[in-house]
Amino acid sequence: MTEQFAVTIIHRPEMVPEYAEKVTGHGKAEDLGRKALLTESLDIFKTQQRCAHENGLRTTIQMTYASLFNDEAVALAKADHEKYGDEIALTLLGLPCKEFRDKYKTKDFCIWMFSMEDKKAIVRDVFEKFHERFGFYPESTGSYYMDAELINFIKEEYPSVKCAVATCWEEGPKAYHTCNNSWYTLMDGGPWAPWIPSKVNTHAPAANKEEDSGIVAIPHLSRDLLACYDGNGSNFGTHPQNVLRGMIYDTKTWEYPYLYNLIDQYRHLAKYNNGYAYNMMFVGPGWMNKMGRWEAPYELLLKSYEDGCAYYGKLKKEGKLTDMTMSEFADFYRAKKTYTEPECALWRDILYGSEKQLFWYCDPFVRACVNMDQGGAIVDLRPYAAKLEWPVGIGTPHVQDASYPFLIQEKYRAGYFTHYAGEGTIRSAKVCYNGEEVDLCLCRTKAHFSQNGSDRVLTLDPVEIVFADDTRVKLQTVVTFPEGTGDIRIDRKILSISNPEAKVTVQEYMVGCYGTTEYPEDMTSLTLRVEAGESSATIPYEYKCREASAENAASVSCTLPPIKTLVSMEAEGRDKAGFVREGYAFSPMFTLGYTGTLKEKEVFTTWLKLRRAD
Repeated sequence: MTEQFAVTIIHRPEMVPEYAEKVTGHGKAEDLGRKALLTESLDIFKTQQRCAHENGLRTTIQMTYASLFNDEAVALAKADHEKYGDEIALTLLGLPCKEFRDKYKTKDFCIWMFSMEDKKAIVRDVFEKFHERFGFYPESTGSYYMDAELINFIKEEYPSVKCAVATCWEEGPKAYHTCNNSWYTLMDGGPWAPWIPSKVNTHAPAANKEEDSGIVAIPHLSRDLLACYDGNGSNFGTHPQNVLRGMIYDTKTWEYPYLYNLIDQYRHLAKYNNGYAYNMMFVGPGWMNKMGRWEAPYELLLKSYEDGCAYYGKLKKEGKLTDMTMSEFADFYRAKKTYTEPECALWRDILYGSEKQLFWYCDPFVRACVNMDQGGAIVDLRPYAAKLEWPVGIGTPHVQDASYPFLIQEKYRAGYFTHYAGEGTIRSAKVCYNGEEVDLCLCRTKAHFSQNGSDRVLTLDPVEIVFADDTRVKLQTVVTFPEGTGDIRIDRKILSISNPEAKVTVQEYMVGCYGTTEYPEDMTSLTLRVEAGESSATIPYEYKCREASAENAASVSCTLPPIKTLVSMEAEGRDKAGFVREGYAFSPMFTLGYTGTLKEKEVFTTWLKLRRAD
């Protein structure tokens, strides 16, 4: 299989960089048209372009609204397009400038947070100004996030657009907290790699042509899929200044092997995605102002960017990298990928030496994360099958919060390790023998990826469980993701028992809830159900700790009207029993599960299924 590593490098001549005005202003009154600020911004943009071109790399120049009023910025873009083949594109970042403030009378700058009426007016202003300066409409655009309504409008009004930067992976509460609760770009739950957004929700990939929004989306920055999930993503990305902000470099030598290891791990993702991997670097001039940034002097900021571009250039010279502009990548992606083909990432810790592994899976029906440090537990689950309508901006229920809701999220809703008597969200299993139970979350393991037809298969190394009477059970877990179904299959096989006549009980369970933050939502609209013919039972959620169970249950489920999701479990095997549990106010969760009794060499199979509820 021939592997291809596609890289997109995006620069923007941001005339009023996000971070630079306060730093370079030295306490002066805000002046977005101050000549020193504009001159420095253009000088940094020129430097970034030089770093790429000297290493044989083409870029996508995303013109900001402010830059369209600057003759030199326009001339630079035209010249680099002619000389190097750079793409001239348009970004919806960089809106603030005198012309924008005078017209819209606001300090807002995040396009997805405006009212839909203003979004349309701004898009028309920016696109028509671009056309006035260049004589054509762009093929690429972007922002930190672009909501579905906005993308649909842009595609309808400006059909030339085929590619957009459309989300920032896991830029949610974790990033918000590490920015002193002042960075209101909440957009957890989206893909970490390119995708085709659906018409109803940007984060949920399109399942077919009818759902296709008409563009290929790429993330804003390529993040470390483990360090970013566990902590602030803004410190862990292939943008060199992210690595400096995370202080992940030698302060004496100014070397940063982590940056190169991170780029290489992205290259490695080709092993899990039919020979294809993607990486992007999206850089504005605010990161490299002369006053320094992130406790780093300008000289280190410059060196890191020069070194980063040199590494990409080296890979290109070795035939290990293909640089693509955004519009070129969009064409490549549509030719390469099918709608239901998933994005997979078996990701290992390359920063802390923990040997921890996560596996990420994303297709049009589900995004899931499997944690091998917790025995193969699912620790993040997003029900894309619901294709949840989630309008964002002023005049909608979600002014800032663009996140796709979760059913499971161990960082915001505890996971297995809790400090009280309740439960946190997780999908795991307990192995029970003689009244003793061991949760597989306590059994660290490693995983191996394979593909079987359209199934992506995660085979975990066996774990050994030792019970109090010294009975030893060796168990293996296999997690299978059938492409384009919204189903996850989990097989638990008892490889051996020290007492071959013994039987063990496996209790498969999912503890879930819904939300986008750490704070609990109202659960009273939820309904729990055990489907078992005459033994069926229904529990409307009232925080009363009730349970229902049935032998040989066909399914157990929970309907969540606020996120239009039906989540269910089914089981295969003998002696199975299905159960549901209602939570209580201090532990506002729900539990679905099955128990099965196994002897040596037997397998217990359960299915987790996601569907739209209405």
